[in-house]
This record gives sequence, C-alpha cells and structure tokens, in this order.
Amino acid sequence: MNHFQTILTQVRMLLSSHQPSQVQALLDNLLEEELLSKEYYCALLCEPDGEALARKISLTLLEKGDLDLALDLALERGPSHRDHGTHSLRAAMELGPLEGGYLELLNSNADPLHLYHFYDQMDLAGEEEIELCSEPDTDTINCDQFSRLLCDMEDDEETREAYASIAELDQYVFQDSLMEGLSKDIFIEHIGSEEVIGEHVEVLEEAGQKSQKRPFPEELAMDLKHRKLVPPSTFSLSCLNLPAGHIQFIPTLPTLPQGIWQISGAGTEVSSIFIYHGKMPQVSQIPPSSGSAVHSLPKSPDRPGSTSPFTPSAADLPSMPEPALTSRANVTENEISPTQCRAVKEVSSKLPKWPETVEQFYRSLQDKYRAEPTGPDGILVEVDLVRARLQRISNKSQERELATPDWAERQLAHGGLAEVLLAAHDRRRPRETQVIAVLGKAGQGKSCWARAVSRAWACGQLPQYDFTFYVPCHCLDRPGDAYRLQDLLFSLGPQPLAADDKVFSHILRWPDRVLLILDAFEELEAQDGFLHSMCGPVSTEPCSLRGLLAGLFQRKVLRGCTLLLTARPWGRLAQSLSKADAIFEMASFSAEQAQTYMMHHFECLEATEKQERALALLRDRPFLLSHGHSPTLCRAVCQLSVALLQQGGEAELPSTLTGLYVGLLGLATRDGPPEALVGLAKLAWELGRRHQSTLREGQFPSVEVRTWAEAKGLVQPVPGIAAATEAEWSFSSFLLQCFLGAVWLALSSEIKDKELLQYLALTPRKKRPYDNWLEGVPRFLAGLIFQPHARCLGALVGPMAAALVDKKQKVLSRYLKRLQPGTLRAGRLLELLHCAHEAEEAGIWQHVVRELPARLSFLGTRLTPPDAHVLGRALEAAGRDFSLDLRSTGIDPSGLGSLVGLSCVTRFRAALSDTVGLWESLRQRGETKLLQAVEEKFTIEPFKAKSLKDVEDLGNLVQTQRIRSSSEDTAGELPAVQDLKKLEFALGPTVGPQAFPKLVRILTAFSSLQHLDLDSLSENKIGDEGVSQLSATFSQLKALETLNLSQNSITDMGACKLAEALPSLSASLVRLSLYNNCICDVGAESLAHVLPDMVSLRVMDVQYNKFTAAGAQQLAASLKKCPHVETLAMWTPTIPFGVQEHLQQLDSRISLR
Repeated sequence: MNHFQTILTQVRMLLSSHQPSQVQALLDNLLEEELLSKEYYCALLCEPDGEALARKISLTLLEKGDLDLALDLALERGPSHRDHGTHSLRAAMELGPLEGGYLELLNSNADPLHLYHFYDQMDLAGEEEIELCSEPDTDTINCDQFSRLLCDMEDDEETREAYASIAELDQYVFQDSLMEGLSKDIFIEHIGSEEVIGEHVEVLEEAGQKSQKRPFPEELAMDLKHRKLVPPSTFSLSCLNLPAGHIQFIPTLPTLPQGIWQISGAGTEVSSIFIYHGKMPQVSQIPPSSGSAVHSLPKSPDRPGSTSPFTPSAADLPSMPEPALTSRANVTENEISPTQCRAVKEVSSKLPKWPETVEQFYRSLQDKYRAEPTGPDGILVEVDLVRARLQRISNKSQERELATPDWAERQLAHGGLAEVLLAAHDRRRPRETQVIAVLGKAGQGKSCWARAVSRAWACGQLPQYDFTFYVPCHCLDRPGDAYRLQDLLFSLGPQPLAADDKVFSHILRWPDRVLLILDAFEELEAQDGFLHSMCGPVSTEPCSLRGLLAGLFQRKVLRGCTLLLTARPWGRLAQSLSKADAIFEMASFSAEQAQTYMMHHFECLEATEKQERALALLRDRPFLLSHGHSPTLCRAVCQLSVALLQQGGEAELPSTLTGLYVGLLGLATRDGPPEALVGLAKLAWELGRRHQSTLREGQFPSVEVRTWAEAKGLVQPVPGIAAATEAEWSFSSFLLQCFLGAVWLALSSEIKDKELLQYLALTPRKKRPYDNWLEGVPRFLAGLIFQPHARCLGALVGPMAAALVDKKQKVLSRYLKRLQPGTLRAGRLLELLHCAHEAEEAGIWQHVVRELPARLSFLGTRLTPPDAHVLGRALEAAGRDFSLDLRSTGIDPSGLGSLVGLSCVTRFRAALSDTVGLWESLRQRGETKLLQAVEEKFTIEPFKAKSLKDVEDLGNLVQTQRIRSSSEDTAGELPAVQDLKKLEFALGPTVGPQAFPKLVRILTAFSSLQHLDLDSLSENKIGDEGVSQLSATFSQLKALETLNLSQNSITDMGACKLAEALPSLSASLVRLSLYNNCICDVGAESLAHVLPDMVSLRVMDVQYNKFTAAGAQQLAASLKKCPHVETLAMWTPTIPFGVQEHLQQLDSRISLR
C-alpha cells in the first residue's frame, strides 16, 4: 500500500477546504508534539507553493507522526483554540517576520483587485494628476496609469513577487467559482512573473463544465512556477482605447482569440479587461460571438495605419527600450531595413515619455561629454582591442595574470566599440550587471579610449544606453562612509551635474540602459576584495565608496547596468576580474602607427614642414622607435623633437629613455624656482609608494612650484572638482612620475646606499619596501646614476648632483657586476638588460652580455618591441651562438624576424602559427636567403600537442613542407619536420578522439620520429578506432623506438589490430606500453603470439588490464621464447595473486610492481 499517496491525498483535501486555520492548527499540533523544529515550522508557514506545502507535511507525518491523530487534532482546533495564536506568534517572533507565505495570503482578507486600485492611487499621488471617471456604472482606468503598474511590476522584484503571490492566491481560492460557467467573470490567472507579463490563459471550451474539487498546481494546465518567460523585445501590451484617452471595461466576449487575457473580478461591478500578449491579430481574426457581437471597432486616432484597437501606441509600452538617441522622431516599422534589425533589436520601440527634469539632465550630460579635446590632446590613432583572459600564475597559486596569446591567435575586436560593449551579451542573463574590463600597461591610451566612449555616447553612437557616466577612479579614493549611489553618479566625476530624485528614480528603474565607466581602476588604494565585501542592494543609508564599488562588482547595486572599467593588467585587481563577463587588452602602436601619430602631432602644431625631419630623427633611433608602441612615449618623443628642431643646428634624439626625459625636463628647469624639481620628485615618489598619482594643492612644496609645474606641463589640474573640494592635480603621465621618483632616489640622502639595491627589483626578496608599482623606476634609476653627470643629473639639478651620486654609483656598479644573468628568470633578465642599456656604462654592459647563457628561454614571458630590440642588441654584442625559445611570448612578427634573423641565433622555437606566418611574409617580400636561414634554424623538438590548435598548426607545418618539396626553387624537407624525434599527444577524453585522426594523417611526415607518447593524465581515449588508424602508419615509422598507448580505452579488438601491425616495427621498437586499458584474454593471446617476432623489444607494459590467468599464462609462455625482452610488467587485479607469484618464480623478468 502506498502510504505516502494516502497521506498526501488527505492533506491536499485539508489544504483545499477553505479553512487555512485548520492547516495552521495542524502545524501547531506537529510543533507541540515536537515532530517539527521551530525553524522547519516557520519555513512551512512561509511556503508559497500549496503543493510543496502538502508534500512536506505529508512526509513529516509519514516519517514521524500519527496521521489520524494529527488530522483529528487539526480539525478540533480552530481559530478559537487558546494555544493557536500563542505557538505561531511566538515561533514567528523568534525567527523573524513571515513575508509572502502561503498561509499568510490565505488568512488575508484583502481583495487583490482592491490592491491594484490602491497601488494606482499611491502611484498617482506621487507623479501627476489624472482624472478618473466617477460614474457608478462604468469603471475606467487611464492607460498610462495601467502601463506604469505593469512597468513597475516588471522592474521591481518585490512588487513582482507580491503580485505573483496574489495572483496565485486568487487562482487557488476562486478556482471553483471560475469553473461554474461563463455567466461569472474570469479573474486574471497570473500577473507579474520574474521578468515580464507573458503567458496565455486557457479559456474553457465547454460552458457547462464544473469542477468537483479544486485542482492543485500540478493539475493546472501550466505550472505557474515553471512558465517560460517572453523576452521584453518580443511582446506587446495594450488596452482598449477610447478617443477620450481612457480604457473602458467592456463585457466579456464569449470566445477569446489565443493570446487575449480576460481580466475581471468576481463580486465586483467590473465586467472585464482585455490584455493582449504576442502578435496582434486583425479584427477580422477575432471569432464572432454567439451573443451580442461587437460589429466594428473605431480606428485609433493616435495609431497611424492600424485598424485594430489593440495596436499599441508608443506611450502604451512601458517595458520597451528607448529608440536611437540620435533621433527622437517617430520611425515607422517600414523605415527600418532588415540589416538594421540586429543593431536596433533592443531599441526598436519607445519608452514612456521622460519627465522634463530627466530630459534636461540627459541633454546636460550629452553636452558635458560631447566636447572634443583640442591640440595634441585630441590626436586619436585607432588601435584594436584584443580579447584577453586571465590564467593562474602556477598550478599551486590562486593568483591570476593576463594570459599571453601567440601573435597569430589574437582575437581582435574588429567591430570596435560596438563589439566591446556587446562582447558579453550572450553570457548576460536578464537584468544582470555586465562587467567589461579593458586592460593595458601604463601609457597605452586606456583613459583616452574611455573618454572616447563617453563622447561616442554623447554623439548618439550608443543608442542602447540612455545615460553614460565617466568616473576617473582617483576621484573615488576618498575616506568616509557618507556616500550614496547618487554621489557616485552625479557628484564625484569630472564636472558634476545636479540631478533631482526623478532622475535618480528613472536610472534605478532602467539600470540596463546605464553605462558606468570607471577609468584607471588601479589608482584605488584598496582595490582588492570587492567580490567578497559585504554589501546589500541600493538603500537610503550612506556607506563608504568601497561599499558602493563592492555592490557594483557583486551585481547588487544598480543591478543590470553595464560596468566598463580600465586598469593595468596586474596586481590585486586581476583577482577581482576573474568573473568579468569580458576582458579586453589595449593593443600597442605599430611602428607605422607611431609615425602616423608624429605626423598628426606636427599637423596640430601647424608645423607640417618639420614632419619629415622629425620622422628622420625617430628612424635614426631604433630603440625609441621600438618604444613607439606606447602613445605616451610617442608624445614625449614628439615634444622633444619639436624643441630640438626649434633650436636649429644638428638635432639628434637621445638613445635612451633616461636621455629622453632629461631632455624634456632640462628645458623646463632652466627658469624654474630653486629646488622645485627635487621637491616635485620627492612628492612623486611618496605618492607612488601609496599607489597614487593625484596630489592636492596643500601637498606642493610651495605655490611657486605648483605654478611652475603646471605651466611646464609636468602636472595638470584634475577637471570637474567641486568648488567646495580642495583642488587636485595629476602628473601628465605615469612614466613622468616614474622618472621623477627615480630622480628622488638618486639625489635623496634619506635613503641609504644599500637600500637603493632593493628598488632595482632584480633579485627576489621576501620583504621589499617597494612593490614596483612605479615600474619604470629601476631603468630610470640606472640611467640617472651611470650616465655622465654633465648631460644627465647635472643638466637637471646642477653640479651638486655629482657628489651625491658618486657613492651610489659605486654601490650599484658592484651589485650589478656580481649578478649572474644565467640564474635570473626571464622577466628579471630582460629588466637587467634594460638597466644595462639605460646605464650606457661599458663595464656593466659587457658583464651582462658575457654571462648570458647559450640557451635562453622566454617561455610564457611577454616580449614587447623594446624587449626584442634590447635582447637582439645584447645577443649581437655577445659574439656567441644562442638558442632561443620564444613560445608564448606574444612577440610581434617584426620582433620575431629581427631576432631569428641574427647570425648568432642558430636554433629557435616559436609558435608554429607565428613562424609559418613569418615564412610567408619573407616569401612575399622576396627575401629568399633570410627565409632559407630561418627555416633551417626553426625546431619543434620535442613537440607536445595540448590543444586542437596545436594539431592543426602541426598540420599546417607539414603542408608547408609538402608545398616546399614540390617547388622547383627549393628542395628537401623542412629541418623542423625532418628532425622531430619526440611527439606527445595530450588532449584529453573530450578533444582527443576528435583530433587524433588529424594527427594520424600527418604522422608519416615525421620520418625521424623515435618517441610517440599517446598517454595523458586525463586519458586521450583514442579507442580501438584510433589504434586501427595508427597501426596503418607503422610501416613508414621506421625509426620509432617508444610507443606509449597507455590509458586509451583499448579493448581486445584494438589489441588484435595492434598485434597484426607490430611486426612492421620489429627492428626498431624498444618500449611498448599498454598500461591501464581494457584488454582481455583474446587481446593478451594476440600480443603473446607476436612477441617472439619483436626482436628489438626490451620492455613491455600490460599492467592494469582485464585479462585473467589464462591470458597471463599465454604471455609468460611466449616470454620464454624472447630472450631479448628484459621486462614484462603485467600485474592486473583480474589475475589471482598466487598465479602471478607463480609466473614470476618461473621467469624473473615478469614484474608485478
């Protein structure tokens, strides 16, 4: 007997008996008998689902209680029982209020329709006066009023849940009366689900149908909790429209077309409301009524071209996004071309008309961001954004860093800004905040790009957003806990704008149409822990700025907005971005783009006659040209070039970054106040130690220093600071702050000479007082101390520099000459090369290049154009042969070609795709000799395929060889293909079976292959089919010595195929492993049969298979015929241990380990 079903049936009857007090009495009884805990008791009181409540009560009675006794007590105890209120009230008070519970709704006497009218009155009181019809026989409601109701139900989660509960209660309570016939009105079945209003209400087909009992949710046509929601852009909602602008409740049509909701209230004077969902039918599609028919409906005067009163006007659509902000004019449906549909999918309909204050704020915000910078500040050279991802620094560490893709596999955002903002659209859930990060090194132009985004919105290029807010993060580094979201949006950014509560309410209502840009996020002093800080939704209580940022990152504050932030790609911020929807990296300038920037710079200065001369100066300095990848350095080079060309004579740019900034600041210090540069340098260093780049007026040494620094462009005022706030300035560039910090370290007597070594950051230390936030300091420090004083520090601060620097120079020289470059990691080795280059001291440079190891691996270390230039210069100076590993460095084609083309580089490894691309480029340029040299130097030994791309790149390399062999100009095989001896395949069980056939097709091209390893920790599972394909290639793999087929799900069929083909390898195969497969006795017998023919075989491993004692005995017997075999490992759990020991005693070559 199914006791649970019996109990469940009786509990259902109790719940459906219109006596909720009995239900609560039953729960009180179970609590009193200690069959329920207080927590579970209150959870049942709060259960909103009637069926779930019935099942939970039934399970409790089945497990612990006496059903008959409990039901009897429940029926005896009514509302008048003296303990009834005591238990429930006491338990509820102990565990908190009951909100939205099933029993609370059942006990409520509120009329749902009255609640609708009550909400409308509250809504009208706070917004605008709307005249309501007061005639007793006709109930009317304004369409705008009804639209706001539905709109708020959609946007406010609490409102949606409340209306959903009310609708479910109504469905539950009035179901019997609804079924009694069409003479009574039909009440709404369900209003307000999670996102939108949208499902059909089934109408009874037979008028005389009656219900014998109230159905439970599982018996309804559609479970209210599992309704599929219709996206906002795919439904329409409207009401019957009268010329006077009101909606009149009209009598019910006996038969409703699909998709029409009929809303009415039983026992009220309201007959019904019609709401239509989905595609609207024409009037002719509405079925005729058997009673008094509606012969015709008037054409709506405010809906051109529509013959249906159900066709909505723009003002009737509360949940539709705003049309393109570039044009507020009405656009008919026919004016939108099919190609525009995707772009305007979310902006094809119109929102309710904005209040005047919102419209004014919108215009003011547009004017604020529309202004374009003038002069050199307005130079924009388009650069691509590259899709990026974060990866763990190591398997043992949870810290993450920006991954370094190969140059050929970079995914460029060719769509520009639009693609960036839509990048995470597929992953974005409805009403969920979208976080997009744009990362890049200092000076890459991230802030310029962020301001260009806000300017693009102001010019109407981002119609999916109503409002865009640009906030530099240095404005958010403020103490205190008295900030609200309004302050973040309206007050803290540049040029604050006044906004009233209506504007803020509008933003909260439509957060998905808000773009918030946080620029230079690394400047926040406490930037870690945003994902773990405690923060709640928007509240009226003020909090700290850190709390607001935590709420944004946790998607609790302004939930649904788009959060776009720019930052540097390291530090604690990277840990907070692990769950970002999309990450992009700011690409560097190419050499051509750097020269284009210089051309535009001189055009802005109206000095076009000096363009060619300036470009010639830049080309004469390859090191500075390589640094042209940074827009900040491009501008610095342009500024110094202008100054040098104005002086006339033989102009020449310096060969180091130190010389570049000495030249710029030397001109500024000529007429500056005494000690002004030293004071500013100390300030730059102290701010850098605190991870800051902005300074307040009181921090300057004097007003004269501030005036001088601002006049010379060393600092610039931060725009938009309120009058009541202390004015702020920032350094004109991050590299300038680094240079000034190095000046302070070189001249300061407060820092001991031995402490100076720590700031070079060349050797790891457990405790360092300097965390390298000012990353350019080590190179500038080496240059300032070692370059001749007369043209370096002496040009900045006068002859006093010599005495201060001499002792520090000796200490640093002794330290650098003791370093062993061969023991440094790749990143620190590159930093040492840059320091030696900046120092321009012959002894240090010769020591560094002399100690370079012959095999240099930069695997996983990013190589920028300056890195490639300095490395190439060091290799040439060493005068020895080198082997380079340039895989996963992201080196550009120009840098790759310059390094591997050096005569001192005899061997190199690089990404296959990058190398093949380099060959193709050299072939197109006709550089035959260089192409031949690069082909001979390239090697892939050993090669490990870890992804499908690796296999495809290997196939492209083989294809290149085949094309090369068929050409008349070249002959022979590629050395990289011909000399490959070890090949590993480790793609795992998902991709492995898919990629292995591609590997087999090119396997025969590797004629020197000696080691083929198909084992993987995660199991490749090539199976019998893979073994069959592989066996067909054995006849051409004459040099194969090791074949590892472990953990590949090989059965007897695969073992037999393998045994048939193994004789082709009898003269070369030394080691064969079939560890951990599924080979049974038949497979073991076939291997035993071929074993005597394998004359070169020394080791065979068949452990952890499934053959039994019979298969083991076959292998042992065959082993006696093979004196050349040294070891046969065949322990497996399917063989009795006694049998294995016996076989080992017979032949000691059998291994059981």
